[in-house]
Amino acid sequence: MRVLGVNAIFHDPSAALVVDGRVVAAAEEERFSRRKHGKRPVPWSAWELPEQSMRWCLDTAGLRPEDLDAVGYSFDPSLCVDLAGLGVSDPGDATRLDYARRAPRFLAAALPGLDPAKVRFVPHHVAHAASAGLAAPYQRSACLVLDGRGERASHLAGLYDGPELQVLAAQDLPHSLGLLYEDLTEHLGFLRSSDEYKVMALASYGKPRHLADFRELVRTTGDGGFVTEPVDWSAYAPKAQDGMELSDAQADLACSVQRRLEEVLLELTGWLHEQTGAKALTMAGGTALNCVANSVIARQGPYDHVWVQPAAGDAGTALGAALHLSATDGRPDPMPTAALGRGWSDDALAARLRQAALPFETPDDLAAVVGQALADDQIVAWYQGRSEYGPRALGHRSLLAHPGRRQNLERLNEIKGREQFRPVAPLVLAERAAAIFDGPLPSPYMLFVHEVASAWRERIPAVVHVDGTARIQTVDRADEPLLAELLTEFERRTGLPVLVNTSLNTAGRPMVDSPSDALELFGSTPVGLLVLGPHVVRRAEAFR
Repeated sequence: MRVLGVNAIFHDPSAALVVDGRVVAAAEEERFSRRKHGKRPVPWSAWELPEQSMRWCLDTAGLRPEDLDAVGYSFDPSLCVDLAGLGVSDPGDATRLDYARRAPRFLAAALPGLDPAKVRFVPHHVAHAASAGLAAPYQRSACLVLDGRGERASHLAGLYDGPELQVLAAQDLPHSLGLLYEDLTEHLGFLRSSDEYKVMALASYGKPRHLADFRELVRTTGDGGFVTEPVDWSAYAPKAQDGMELSDAQADLACSVQRRLEEVLLELTGWLHEQTGAKALTMAGGTALNCVANSVIARQGPYDHVWVQPAAGDAGTALGAALHLSATDGRPDPMPTAALGRGWSDDALAARLRQAALPFETPDDLAAVVGQALADDQIVAWYQGRSEYGPRALGHRSLLAHPGRRQNLERLNEIKGREQFRPVAPLVLAERAAAIFDGPLPSPYMLFVHEVASAWRERIPAVVHVDGTARIQTVDRADEPLLAELLTEFERRTGLPVLVNTSLNTAGRPMVDSPSDALELFGSTPVGLLVLGPHVVRRAEAFR
């Protein structure tokens, strides 16, 4: 069975392909269009389809549109009601629903040869749930979805047992933990439905002074749901203006909301465990990208395993829609990796470098050459294999640096044009992680935070956040042999088994995807070394 999944309705448009229960390809449209998040989540953008990522998925498998058995669209307009009656003010919802209803025809126009009758609407939160519960390596798991909104709800709690989802609770709008966090994001001067991770980072600089108030404003209801009351944000901190430096009051507000979110998630996951008795919890939805909250659930919750889908935001609903429809033929295979995007052969990468007239070398021992450059405190643009599906750079499209140089945090944030309060992440071999970091292990998708052991905080200061934590990525030698070899070479030279890893992009731009994207970044930033597959370009030689 060949199923294409499509996300287009809100933000982060994407496509994914599942063939005979196996995930073949998945990618966000932003990696092709170079437009961050693909589009803004406004109603009149709902007609925009991930045309480039859809076609790429089919090309990767050698399929034509007419070869597809089904197309899953991760939104079901038949489930929508008059949202004004639910207290959700969005005058463009009628436009959004109109575009969603016409999606089969839009898709057939974008993919000539596709029969519109093969397009099936998959409820938004069911697609989120399938992207976690069916992609995870567990036959049976409790499943929690939390985001801004779907058709009429903002939450789903259920149980996967084999291929079947049993929905146990869903919270109707206007109550939404995701929208609450989005409102705070906007109040603090960041871009809503985009920059919520900045609020999470800012929270570490504050104190939860308003936690008592938010325990009244945001509370669970004892039946798997919750209430979010309207918040007068200005009563707690002034609205941020352009150019305004963030204050202690704003950090305290971020901290208060973050702490209450963590408490509510613990209560929701506890209720779900009481209903299911499941040993594993799988999570998706934009709220599941809050790695601080995920870690609280893993540490304090009742589950033996907590698994978060790496493209947990709306981009992941394309994968979920495809998996949900594929499950009619039995449970699909677990998601094998997050490296599901585009890749280029070594020869194609060399040809692109020659086309750009850049001098390069192809060393016999790549890990040794790059390990030495990192030990010499050079910043390395690291481009390997297929690109990552989801918002985290996982060693395929990464900027790497020396973690023992405290100034490298500021240096990287300046290169990327980011706020200085934002942390960067450590890469570490899976077998070395427990001696340095305390938290859920393994952690291959960078979706949990870990306490850094006190003996290591001064040794790897570039990756230690202000609260003594780090959002780590563990590297398994079997899955990532070259990255593991690089870590080994770096430790041989420095005594440090950790590297700094942050996404290969600059502020406001999607992660680098193609070789041309990598060359553009290399030419516009002070990166010392560009590694394209097995090939190395040295800045000193390229710009002599």
